[in-house]
Amino acid sequence: MKKLATFCLLIILGTNNACNNDFLEIGAIGTTSETTLATKAGVNGLLMGAYSLLDGWGVPGSTYYFVGVENWIFGGVVSDDAHTGTEAGALPPMTSVESYNYDASMLPFAQKWQVLYAGVQRANDVLRILAKVTDGSINAEEEKQIRAEATFLRGIYHLEAAKLWENIPFVDETVSYANGNVKVPNNVSAWPKIEADFAFAAANLTPTKSEVGRCNSWAAKAFLAKTYMFQDKYTEAKPLLEELIASGVTSSGAKYALVNFADNFNPIKKNGPESVFAVQMSVNDASIYEHGNMGASLNFPMGGPATCCGAYQPSFSLVNSFKTDAATGLPLLDTFNNTDVTHDLGIESNAPFTPYAGTLDARLDYTVGRRGIPYLDWGLHPGKSWIRQQAVAGPYSPIKAIYYKADKATTSYGNGRYTSNNYTMIRFADILLWAAEVEVEIGSLTEAQKYVNMVRARAANTNGWAKKYIDNADPSKGYSTEPAANYKVGLYTTEFTAKGKDFAREAVRFERKIEFAMEGHRFFDLRRWDNGTGYMANVLNAYIQHETTIAGYNFVYMNGAKFTKGKNEIYPIPQAQIDLSVVDGKSVLTQNPNY
Repeated sequence: MKKLATFCLLIILGTNNACNNDFLEIGAIGTTSETTLATKAGVNGLLMGAYSLLDGWGVPGSTYYFVGVENWIFGGVVSDDAHTGTEAGALPPMTSVESYNYDASMLPFAQKWQVLYAGVQRANDVLRILAKVTDGSINAEEEKQIRAEATFLRGIYHLEAAKLWENIPFVDETVSYANGNVKVPNNVSAWPKIEADFAFAAANLTPTKSEVGRCNSWAAKAFLAKTYMFQDKYTEAKPLLEELIASGVTSSGAKYALVNFADNFNPIKKNGPESVFAVQMSVNDASIYEHGNMGASLNFPMGGPATCCGAYQPSFSLVNSFKTDAATGLPLLDTFNNTDVTHDLGIESNAPFTPYAGTLDARLDYTVGRRGIPYLDWGLHPGKSWIRQQAVAGPYSPIKAIYYKADKATTSYGNGRYTSNNYTMIRFADILLWAAEVEVEIGSLTEAQKYVNMVRARAANTNGWAKKYIDNADPSKGYSTEPAANYKVGLYTTEFTAKGKDFAREAVRFERKIEFAMEGHRFFDLRRWDNGTGYMANVLNAYIQHETTIAGYNFVYMNGAKFTKGKNEIYPIPQAQIDLSVVDGKSVLTQNPNY
């Protein structure tokens, strides 16, 4: 789906970037009146504009690498998944973000807020203008689908905001500058209205669509289930998840299914049966590259695919999480960080190095680039020569956002940093592991084990494992049948139920950790599992302790890092928005606790 130009009437909450119909009698060049837009073509153009902001790119003044949909900063760097990477001082705000020393004045929060609420208002513009179409160009069924799609998108933008800030204003189509009511308070929970938007979309959208990037009824049900999971509404989520597993289909009509793990991150194979809803990316089209995955454009090693920029480097702790028991192939839930997977920190690329010989989950090498292991078809990862500043960022490279060398001409643009690699907001593995969580909390441990093992069975299938090259000197000759490392992935058996609910809960959570590593979900998963217990603080402070005691690692971005219970679980409301929301001398936006 293509991005369209931002219309003048699109409003960004809390800013002055809006058209005022009585400011001039004749509109400025480049503006479009509501009367002109109140047609089938106009409304569909607005709808495409609402879709186009899903990637986070397109609002003037917002830096793409802070606001991209993949949340590599807000969901990844601030979790135990990854470090900021690059080199010391390259991304100044990140020193405060990665160390949890951020405050309400920081630019990344303001920009993310601006993008999400611009998306909200684009969706609302569709609903406002749709109500003014009186020329008969839109029939009743078309009107229902447009309304449902716009409501779905409004739900997504609000859900993304609630994940970051919890206490957010919910803005519907009645809010506009023309109505003089844009200063919306955040003192009432937005969750019921987010639920209502997804429920409406689920009830009105068709199960399939003619264009692959459009939302269908099943995607709406999946987002409704996700909304319930963020509120621990397991009873409400359970039937939805069961229905999605039994009958859910993609917008093109394919039954939901697990595909080879690596296919989820291969732009040549995007929009497959595992893709419940994905933000569509493209390059080499009419806009050249601005439909590409701009948010991930820093997340390449300094050598190899794009030779820039070394951001979002996987943590030592994340790599350790992929270690498995040599006998059972199961994760080491409690002891994974006792020793580190062998790494090449401080070792020159021309010096001898032997990769870790112990057993590993096969998903590791499609999640993390590491020395001596095939990096897709780019060759063996050479280690230090591909890392921008190893002592600051660690020895590992991201890989899930990387395309194959053989496909570079069609899946990337120019310098290779802008790609057609979709960001899948929900995939079928999400559905299965949410269902497992629900079964642990209110259902059957046996059922939970079944769902977890469905995901693990995919990981255990040798057909989906990374393989060694036939010829290391010439990766274009293809792959051998020999696994790239010592992979061993087992299924849970009696221990899952015999060890009880607490063990099962941790097993499911750990499975999400390794299945969705480096996809921007980890921070938000930890948050929803916390519930005031301190669970999140315990996990992340243990992570800080581990990372900052690794010999040779100069943890500059983590200096003074401490996750504070009761504060850092949610982010500060941007101070700029608080200042812009003053009514009668007092802002209608309340800052989050302890900021």
